[in-house]
Amino acid sequence: MLELNAENFETEVTNSETPVIIDFWASWCAPCQMMGPIFEELSKDYTGKLKFAKLSTEESPDLASRFNITGIPCLVITKQGKEIDRIVGFAPKETMKEKIDVILSKI
Repeated sequence: MLELNAENFETEVTNSETPVIIDFWASWCAPCQMMGPIFEELSKDYTGKLKFAKLSTEESPDLASRFNITGIPCLVITKQGKEIDRIVGFAPKETMKEKIDVILSKI
């Protein structure tokens, strides 16, 4: 799983040819902890179609505020660094997959 920070954000997100889904999370957030394994499982379903990355709001608050993250977990889908859509809150794997598929169909 790709861990984002200020040093690699431009390379991995802004300059990425592949759309990126970023999981904004924090260690103290119980729903974020529940989302982690689901996010990991989903990453295997979208190999080559969508790059999966995690960003700690505790370690990179500037990047979180750049995307106006006000609630976590928050999944932001970007293309060339620009936000396409977002999914806020925890949901089961199948629900997340459906939401991601709808968003990808718009890109």
